[in-house]
Amino acid sequence: MDTNSFPKTLVDAVTYFSDRDVSLEFFKNLRWPHGVTCPICGCQKVSFLSTRRIWKCLDCRKQFSAKVGTIFEDSSIDLGKWLITLWILGNSKNGVSSYEIKRAIGVSQQTAWYMLHRIREAMKTGTFEKMKGTVEADETVIGQKSRTMHADKRREQRAKGFPKVTVFGLRQRDGDVRTMVVPDTTADTLQSQIVKNVGAGSTICTDSWKGYNGLSAAYEHGIVDHKKGQYVSGANGEYSTNGMEGYWNLLKRGYHGTYVQFSPQHTHRYLAEEDFRYNTRKQTDAERFTLLASQVIGRRLTYEQLTTNHLQNLVPKQ
Repeated sequence: MDTNSFPKTLVDAVTYFSDRDVSLEFFKNLRWPHGVTCPICGCQKVSFLSTRRIWKCLDCRKQFSAKVGTIFEDSSIDLGKWLITLWILGNSKNGVSSYEIKRAIGVSQQTAWYMLHRIREAMKTGTFEKMKGTVEADETVIGQKSRTMHADKRREQRAKGFPKVTVFGLRQRDGDVRTMVVPDTTADTLQSQIVKNVGAGSTICTDSWKGYNGLSAAYEHGIVDHKKGQYVSGANGEYSTNGMEGYWNLLKRGYHGTYVQFSPQHTHRYLAEEDFRYNTRKQTDAERFTLLASQVIGRRLTYEQLTTNHLQNLVPKQ
């Protein structure tokens, strides 16, 4: 890859990836830095079929494209359009709607919606490494504001209750953030997530919610009582949840300003999107894009999984 000509801005990226050969060469080098390898049998003896832009394995005789085994698999969308969409979503401060992508790359809104969710799937960054040092913990509720609804919809929702999703977050001081959808804010739920994600002996900063009572048995527990007007506490003001609360502001800015509403069954992917952008905030746009492009490999999200997976958790009415 020629790093001197590699795009640094969105305009550069659109120009750069509009060339199909350049797009394929970029992704090929990213996926197979040591030479193209058959994803079926692992053989490196392959032949490139230039007319179809695919490879044929000389061992197992199977044909494959650069999209196989990635979020792009089975997609007829040009690889260049995928890469441009990766750049836009990864580097947009407040997210981007499917209607914007529809207009930008010339696909249907439904296709753009599906593309964006596939990319959000690639933004997930699972790790077994626990946070340490000083960690802020906080919870919030996400839901559509009634004033943004049509009057008929508002009356309908008022009758059965406005749908809300509870989200819990952990932020290592001056470091990364991890967020997750939780069923409630009980002590069992919140503290199980803290134990799972934060190393024992670390400092946990929380508000005065009763769900955090008892953390001092395994952690140094600093409490900030917002009811008393506190924003920091401790002898030197070392306890606060300001960083986590600042993250919630970023998340809700995208929610209310760009997306207006998250479907509850898709909230975890929108969280992955915001986590990814926040945790790469010190990187350049090009660095963030390259990292995201590398994460599409080994990920897959079919349309059926996207639209029906949440139904398996529904309990049939008796």
